Amino acid sequence: EVTLVEKTDKLGGKALGWRKMFPTAYPYSELEQPNIEQMIAEVTGNDKISIKTETEVARIAGAPGEFGVTLKATGTESEWDAPAKVGVDERDKIEKGEMEDPNTGLKVYTEANPDAELFGAVVLATGWRPADVSEYDHLGHGTLNNVVTNAEFERLAKQGKVPAKVAFIQSPGSTDNDRDFPYCNSVTSMVALKQAQYVCDDNGENAQAYILYQHMRTPGNTELFYKGMQQRDGVFMTKATVTKVEEADGGLKVSAENTLLGDDLDLVVDMVVLAAGMVPTTVDESTINLAYRQGPGFLDLDLFDGYADSHFICFPYETRRTGVYACGGVRKAETMEETIDDATGAALKAIQCIESADRGVSVHPRSGDQTYPDFFFQRCTQCKRCTEECPFGALDDDEKGTPLPNPTRCRRCGTCMGACPERIIGFADYNVDMIGSMVKCIEVPDDDEDKLRVAVFVCENDAYPAIDMSGMHRNKMNALVRFIPVRCLGSVNMVWIKDAMSSGMDGVLLLGCRYGDDYQCHFVKGSEIASKRMENIGETWVPWGLSRSVAVLSR
Repeated sequence: EVTLVEKTDKLGGKALGWRKMFPTAYPYSELEQPNIEQMIAEVTGNDKISIKTETEVARIAGAPGEFGVTLKATGTESEWDAPAKVGVDERDKIEKGEMEDPNTGLKVYTEANPDAELFGAVVLATGWRPADVSEYDHLGHGTLNNVVTNAEFERLAKQGKVPAKVAFIQSPGSTDNDRDFPYCNSVTSMVALKQAQYVCDDNGENAQAYILYQHMRTPGNTELFYKGMQQRDGVFMTKATVTKVEEADGGLKVSAENTLLGDDLDLVVDMVVLAAGMVPTTVDESTINLAYRQGPGFLDLDLFDGYADSHFICFPYETRRTGVYACGGVRKAETMEETIDDATGAALKAIQCIESADRGVSVHPRSGDQTYPDFFFQRCTQCKRCTEECPFGALDDDEKGTPLPNPTRCRRCGTCMGACPERIIGFADYNVDMIGSMVKCIEVPDDDEDKLRVAVFVCENDAYPAIDMSGMHRNKMNALVRFIPVRCLGSVNMVWIKDAMSSGMDGVLLLGCRYGDDYQCHFVKGSEIASKRMENIGETWVPWGLSRSVAVLSR
């Protein structure tokens, strides 16, 4: 059973304002009538789907398999609204009276609403909004009449006839002349082609539609529509840098340079349409409103410009919160056809999550893993390192700082195990003692002091398969190097480094996934955490009297 929560008073969203849709069938030459009304009818006629309009999510608590969702009327406030994350610095200011507690009047994140509705998984499909392009002063949006965004032009076309002479500007131009507007991709290119056809259909021989672009992206079968529009009378396309839009001769003059022919252009048109990008709703607000200690929204990794992805390449639907799956415009700019496919994928992942939670196994990336992190709380010092470093919000904490595990949120990366200085966290089949025993079993030769002894902790997701493939290609490896597979570099506990060094090893190497702006880590930030830990442990070498080293390499 599915509950559909709609913030507005009716289903359909922005699709209700579309005049035509992109072609979805061969020969991909003609625009199609919107099918949104038919889809709405199918949803409303399904007795397994509950629809709640003018409703939004106040908070989502709990864990996969038993999410407790509190709903409220759109635009209202309640005591069960998701609390904002309050850091150490903010907490100190609140205690000193220097700032107001943002969560005054709200229930804390560890308190469960007894009246909340229970759900097994969550699909985040809150969509997008048109980007604000008024910051580009030379283009005149907000100051010149008839300079509109593509979304505004679509509404105009839905209501009636569009002007005969229209310039479609695909990039800001000016000094950033080789970049599109933010949050643009192939969708905005296709929208320009679609709206150029509106100009031709409404104005016949008088139509003049100019598409000025830096990048024209029409992947797959949409290339056929693009080629058809190239041959259409009244449509003119050129790569160009738009330098200014201004009033002239009762219309608008568009000045452009660096065209394909090398000549500058001065076009006089009735209207200018700017290709505003599709900004995901997660950029502006928490949207998902999770009652997690990490905060109600997704953490900002500065990687996908606010798009709610955990690992764009390997896990396209997963967010950084287990059991919450993103699809549609909130994940990336997509056409209607792409969004339908995307929603299907997210729904299948949600079903898999519910089924896995029911069986007590991990969903991803260690799919089917039956273990959970085990805590020996008698020795816990409430340092909060495990709760702070967990990439997936699997650990809350009480007012004293004692971890409060949420097992089905866990992805079994072992980051909490690596973080714990007391070594009180472990899995039945993966723990500090197990890897520590592997380290202690490495034989350190003493017959030749000039030989280097190196222990290598290898991430099982990327680095270990790469080494395995190197072996399959019969590449030789030094016999004095020992490889120890780990679930993630984030699970590497500092005691393993100490044991390796104290046993006579000359160095320790950590091989893992790439991190940073183009991260590839399957557990989001394991390699980054490991690198920071190595920087910290490096400061202890001098007190120990050690000159040996630790290095972290990421693919």
